[in-house]
Amino acid sequence: MKNLYVIIFLLCFYTQAQDDNFEDYNQLISKIDYNIEMIAIEGGIFKMGKDDSGDHETSSQNIKISPFWMAKYEITWDIFNLFLSREIDSLQVRKSYKHEINVDVDAVSGATAPYVDMSFGMGVEGYPAISMTQLTASKFCEWLTAMTGNYYRLPTEAEWEYAARAGSDSLYHFGNSIDSLTKYAWYEKNSNGKYQRVGQKLPNKFGLHDMHGNVSEWTLDQYIEDAYLNLKDTIINNPFNRPTSEYPRVVRGGSWKDSAEDLQSYKRIPSEKSWKRRDPQFPKSRWWHTNAQFLGFRVVRPYNTPNIEDIEAYWIK
Repeated sequence: MKNLYVIIFLLCFYTQAQDDNFEDYNQLISKIDYNIEMIAIEGGIFKMGKDDSGDHETSSQNIKISPFWMAKYEITWDIFNLFLSREIDSLQVRKSYKHEINVDVDAVSGATAPYVDMSFGMGVEGYPAISMTQLTASKFCEWLTAMTGNYYRLPTEAEWEYAARAGSDSLYHFGNSIDSLTKYAWYEKNSNGKYQRVGQKLPNKFGLHDMHGNVSEWTLDQYIEDAYLNLKDTIINNPFNRPTSEYPRVVRGGSWKDSAEDLQSYKRIPSEKSWKRRDPQFPKSRWWHTNAQFLGFRVVRPYNTPNIEDIEAYWIK
């Protein structure tokens, strides 16, 4: 009986420690700072979409989101190239029962080298990585998990919009007027025809930068036009449209080449096969969308670590 009380005490202590540790942090890799800053986002209920959009696919729904961390910035080439080169794999954290998940880094598939400079001369150091497929972005998350012991993945579409809105119900997280957009976003009017270094514009109220513009961002979901159309009278808990085909998948946020309207919080676009149009390989690469020079991603880490089956299900294979 005494041992049982000790176990219960330790479980309560550990749970309290988890609660106390839900705060922003900088994810190190083997004690090295690669500027992977993670923002703690409390869960809540919000209206996803827009009722008066004139389009049934974006009609608003009541969504409940569980707490999670999201990267403060879009993943940059500095970090992404660590995954592409795999030169630091030997620095993988030692496996431990304290980790959310233990993954052998050697078991994580790496992306094939692109046949052209995928930055297209727009900049590398501090600039967002672009033109990867959803598979590549997901494999980066799997690699980061293996390197750190913390579970990382792409955000669901609902998580992404919740984070982008940051408690707002307006067209942009700062309001409805485009007059202030240049303070928060790079888009066609001010980008000089290219992406820009991350974090130069003001963040939203959650502390996230470039949720509007700079580069569009991958989410996990299959693009389904009327996914929530008949669910208006209920609250949907952590929705996720699990992919069943390669195209289309959901991309969010708008980019440096888009209009102000395309940057609105509820806007969504489907991925397209044509994003590989310039790829001369046959079959075309699984890893790169050479024509999607506007497309990047950021990572999330759920506060409540899912079971191993769900962990695998949220990684794109």
